[in-house]
Amino acid sequence: MRRVFLSVVVIAGVACLVGANSPALAAVKILEGDQIKKSDGTGSGQQGGTQQQLFHKDPKHPDNQFEPGELVVTDPPQNFASGAGSMGFKIVEVVRLDGIGMVIYRLEIPAGMSVPAARQALSARYPGATIDANHTFDAQARGATPRAAIGWPKATPSCGAGVKLGMIDSGVDINHPALKGQKIRFKSFHRKGRRPGPKVHGTAVATILIGKPAWGGLLPGATLLAGGMFETKKDGSKVGTAIGLLKSLSWLAKSRVHAINLSVAGADNKVLRKAFATARKMGLVLIAAAGNWGRADRPAYPAAYKNVVAVTAVGKNNVIYRKANRGSYIDFAAPGVRIYTGVPGGGKTMSGTSFASPYIAALMALDIKQGAGKRVAKLRERLKGGAKDLGSPGKDKVFGYGYVGLQPKCK
Repeated sequence: MRRVFLSVVVIAGVACLVGANSPALAAVKILEGDQIKKSDGTGSGQQGGTQQQLFHKDPKHPDNQFEPGELVVTDPPQNFASGAGSMGFKIVEVVRLDGIGMVIYRLEIPAGMSVPAARQALSARYPGATIDANHTFDAQARGATPRAAIGWPKATPSCGAGVKLGMIDSGVDINHPALKGQKIRFKSFHRKGRRPGPKVHGTAVATILIGKPAWGGLLPGATLLAGGMFETKKDGSKVGTAIGLLKSLSWLAKSRVHAINLSVAGADNKVLRKAFATARKMGLVLIAAAGNWGRADRPAYPAAYKNVVAVTAVGKNNVIYRKANRGSYIDFAAPGVRIYTGVPGGGKTMSGTSFASPYIAALMALDIKQGAGKRVAKLRERLKGGAKDLGSPGKDKVFGYGYVGLQPKCK
């Protein structure tokens, strides 16, 4: 099955970013689990799904994926365009991120040059600029409805009224029975010449966040602004890039959402790292999926960025999801195994850290709306107070502070 990695609280979950010392900016992936059952909403269906290889990879670090032939740059000097041009680089897009006060340049590298070599050469000439690959990301995505999975009672249609949630993910089917008539706005940030990305993962996460009560939505009365960072290339392959993520983040920052859910995961990227630090200083609350790589040696980003709240997934009897990442960056655990949610054409049971992060995003967004403020440390403390400690005593690398025990106070 495809891995899916994808909150302004950003909840780390599903897409993967390139490592801190990576020479490239990897693509973001949607994180999904190892098995999915698809149905028309009756709960029956067949298991299926195969993992697909879509992007260029660093053979030493297979989670490090990026768009071939591209770099992203911020903070270049005034003579950058002409100087880079003389080296054979071509500026193909200038992205003005007004929401977070940054300008990003997407460059095409010289023919015959690898992305790592191009980054090294450009960095040597412009050491003051922040340069990385255009990393790709995975969506982190099996079941009980979302509220049933955590033991919350069925919500009323108004639960979450006044809450403004942000989401950065794949496409969303706003006409799906779980979402039609809900307060949702979707905007795709695919590049010119490419089509918007698929709608499966994004529809599933949106249904968990604000789906109608019959579908078990956590805050069905809330407003959701969903930024689509995934796109379909001419060869039919699907990719979610750092540029798409940054454009979505800027849009949500200007929209003043209470929290942002990111069910995507990827490697560390210098440009993204700087953008997330800027977003946090502006008061954005970010929640992300912890990642579905099953690794303890390679953190998933944006979940592992400082002040991003990272969420892992557990199943029945609070057993950790078998593909969940481990690491000191993990903050909380929430249901993420065999969650039944909406997808285009019906529903699926899905598993992955992608489906756990929306629980924390919903709780934090509601707290902020009810006056808790946007200090991540304070929001963490509130959730810690109601968390059930799992694993080793105290915060650990598997469950973080433990299983979220609070319920949303709304009717």
